[in-house]
Order: sequence, then C-alpha cells, then structure tokens
Amino acid sequence: MFLALKEIRHEKLRYGLIIGMILLISYLVYVLSGLAYGLAQQNTQAIDSWDAQTVTLDRDANVSLSQSLITTATANKLTLTKHQAYVGQAGVVAKAKGKTNVSAQFLGLDQTQFIAKNLKLTTGHKPTTNRQVVADSSLQNQGYRVGDHITLNSVNTKFTIVGFTKNAKLNVAPVVYGTLGAWRTLRGVTPTMQASAIVSQKSGKITTSPLKTYSVQTFVNELPGYSAQNTTFGFMIGFLMIIAVVVIAVFLYILTMQKLPNYAVLRAQGIPARFLVGNTISQALVLVVSGLVLGALLTFATMRALPLGVPISFNLPLLGGVTLGILLTGVLGALIPVRMILKVDPVTVIGG
Repeated sequence: MFLALKEIRHEKLRYGLIIGMILLISYLVYVLSGLAYGLAQQNTQAIDSWDAQTVTLDRDANVSLSQSLITTATANKLTLTKHQAYVGQAGVVAKAKGKTNVSAQFLGLDQTQFIAKNLKLTTGHKPTTNRQVVADSSLQNQGYRVGDHITLNSVNTKFTIVGFTKNAKLNVAPVVYGTLGAWRTLRGVTPTMQASAIVSQKSGKITTSPLKTYSVQTFVNELPGYSAQNTTFGFMIGFLMIIAVVVIAVFLYILTMQKLPNYAVLRAQGIPARFLVGNTISQALVLVVSGLVLGALLTFATMRALPLGVPISFNLPLLGGVTLGILLTGVLGALIPVRMILKVDPVTVIGG
C-alpha cells in the first residue's frame, strides 16, 4: 500500500485522470440508479402504501386496473374481510381556475375499508362526501391548496380538496383519492358497477367467477411501461459496469507496461512477485474508492440541485450493491495485468 500511495503522489496528473474517469463512470451509474429507482417508486407508491399482497381483477381485464370492472352482482357474492378493500380507478385531469392542469389517477375508496382507514394525511381530513377528495402532495407544488374547488375531466361537479397525502402516485401520475360514488361518476358507469379491483393484505385467492387474483408483484409488472423501463435501466447500468471493467483494465495495463522496467529492478532486488501484485491491486482499490467517493459527493450535490419534479431517489441497499459492483469491477480490471507482473524477467527487460 505504501508503494502504491507513493506512486500516486509522484504521478498526480496521471492518476488524477484515472480517478476522474472512475468518478464520471460512478456518477453516471449513481444517477441512472437513482432515476431508475425514483421512476419505479412513482409507478407503485400508492400500491406500496397499501401494503397489499394480492389484487383481484376481472378475469378478462388483461391484468389492467383501468380495464377491469367488478359488478355489484359479483360483489354481492363476496364477503370482504377487514384486510380487503374495493378500489375504483379512473384517469382524470384535475383543473382549477388559475392553476395548471394536472393529469392524475382518481382512486375511489370505500371509507369503511382498510385503504381509506390507513390513509395518512400531511394536512386536512379524509373525504366524507362524494364531492370531497384527498390529493397527492405533488399537487401542492402546482399551486393547489386545501379548500380549492377543482373539476375532474369534463364532469360539471366541483370537487373540494380537503386534504393532502404524501407519496401517492400510480403510473407516474399523482393520485386523487375520493369515494366509490365519485368514481362511478368519473368513470361513466352505472351503480351496477361496484369497483375496478379488490385489494387484499393477505395472500389468499378469490375464486368467484368472473374474477381472478394476482400477486401484487405480477400486477405491478403489468403496469404500462414498468417492466420495460426497469429492463432498460438495468441494461444501461450493466453495460456501464462492463465499460468500467474495460477502461480500468486498459489504464492499468498501460501503466503496468510503462512500469515493467521498475518491476524488473524490484524483482532483481529480491522483491517477491506477490508484493508487486498486491501493490497493483491496492493501487486499483485506492483509485476506485477515491473515484467512488467523489462520484457519490457529486451525485448528492446534483440531487440537491435538481427540480422537485425530477423523479430521482436512492435506496441504500441498491446504492450499496451498485458501489460494490463498481469496486469489484475495478479489482477485476486490476487482475488482468497481473500475469505480466508474475512473468516479468529482470534479465530480459533490463538487458533489452
């Protein structure tokens, strides 16, 4: 380690460029990971807040909440437990005079069931009539306030915002919670329709025809664009890891080639090959860790500077996994030129 640090101090520009390259790679990986996690969260925040295990939909809805309808005739055959709740979904555009129009997801709830009961508000109170709603706190950033009267889609009925809740998004759109009665109006269905889905905190299945129960993970994976988005980000991060291995290996290979005469002299003086190999790996670790620390600091500064609307968020286990992955790729890159050090011949190198 001493020799590695001494080399780095002696060749500040050369090793500074390598640290800068690792900084940029780690910065890009961290930002992409944050965006991937942030977007994934904005697809499922509302679902996560329900702590659900299963979602029951119309069998012919193709695992789509927006295409599912459960009739009252079917609902009358069921007896829901305290761990089950009806949810009605409708895509809406929230509008108010002097405010920006906001595309949102309206979710109608039965106020006596667990989703409505467990809804945590940051301000205001829960809906008590069909004309009252609770909205995601992101609408506050658009200028909406408690007491504002809004219209949803082209329905003439005015709805009053009576409260706000945090982290309520579905399909990257803010959620507006209301009643099932309001959902029927917005969805344009008759009272013969009960809801869009049954959400359960337990893993049991509802076998009543024409319903089908799915695990919450299956339901989430079928959300529009969710799987494609995560796969795309996963490939991008994976390719960046591969690029990191290649770039670090190339830099260390060139450095090793340049230092072969020095290694040959050290070998002639009786320095064991394992010491030189350890020095190379230690040097790679110092460079990679330095780049990672600087990349993390730059990422943190970027996150603080970004507008609130940018969906970037960090999960510590994910961040730790990404960091460990870059660190391992750095060590892997350092192992590639090790064979040259092990086979260096002092007579050939010095004599040549």
